[in-house]
Amino acid sequence: MRERTKTSRESLAGSLLLAHPAMKDPNFRRSVVLMSVHNDEGAMGVVLNRPMGKRLGELSGDFALGPLSGVPLFNGGPVETKQLVLAAWQVRDDGFRMHFGIEPDKATQLLAEEGTQVRGFLGYSGWSAGQLENEMKLHTWVVAEVPEDLLAHAQDESLWRTVLGREGDEWRLLAGEPEDPGVN
Repeated sequence: MRERTKTSRESLAGSLLLAHPAMKDPNFRRSVVLMSVHNDEGAMGVVLNRPMGKRLGELSGDFALGPLSGVPLFNGGPVETKQLVLAAWQVRDDGFRMHFGIEPDKATQLLAEEGTQVRGFLGYSGWSAGQLENEMKLHTWVVAEVPEDLLAHAQDESLWRTVLGREGDEWRLLAGEPEDPGVN
């Protein structure tokens, strides 16, 4: 089974963390976490595949009538669940770009550019210094590159299955297992 891991000195920023199929923690079970920061002080990212079924305009009157009102909201993780984190993705000829933790004015500007998607996350996923490295030693996460077609996929649990399945045949088999083994 091909499993990409990085040493504790390599930054995981810009990578995806895929929850190992055996993970039971409801905060991260079958999650896809886009990492924005990973350094000696800790790590931070957002869960991409936990849509809330709401738009930014429903969250606050500040966004109700503006260009960001239709931005979809996601549960970004278990830390600071009332904090809004805005992120934008751009697919360009020179690759995939991510803008993380941007201000509403910048999000509005980016949203006007072709090939850009903006998302809102309530909360984030965070690890203190050394915590993520310890979890990596326990094989809690599978590290994956951000696929170019990431935004073309549904941003729900099927995203986890798709991206994990691309990591190799055995991962594809594990990703396809049902939640309840009794229905297998």
